[in-house]
Amino acid sequence: MTNLNDVKPEQLVAAASIKLKDVMTKPDYINFVKSGAGKERPPISPDFWFMRSASILRQVYINGPIGVSKLRTKYGNSKGHTVHRKHSVRAGGSIIRDIFQQLEKAELVKNTPSGRIITPKGMSFLDKVSREIKS
Repeated sequence: MTNLNDVKPEQLVAAASIKLKDVMTKPDYINFVKSGAGKERPPISPDFWFMRSASILRQVYINGPIGVSKLRTKYGNSKGHTVHRKHSVRAGGSIIRDIFQQLEKAELVKNTPSGRIITPKGMSFLDKVSREIKS
């Protein structure tokens, strides 16, 4: 049985993002906001929302239960466009929170008191995508 551990993460996220376009909608504000304090500009890729959604879904599958705070740390970067030395900064939480809400509406993720966990529908979604990649 093929699962997400059998394929490369880049391939899984790219393939899952294409399938998530049918399930999720990209908000209007995503073209104008930065993804974190360490970034200078908004994301250039038109598929940023879906790529980040697929990546978050993969992280919930692997590390769940997980919350917004841990994902902010994971998707953060170093702020290096200042006079001072580089410091690591966390990513913006609004984008991650909105993605979680859309994934919950699509019933791929479920909110629990200990954090977000993946549902059986979400597991089968990612396993099905990884099976398509592997074959």
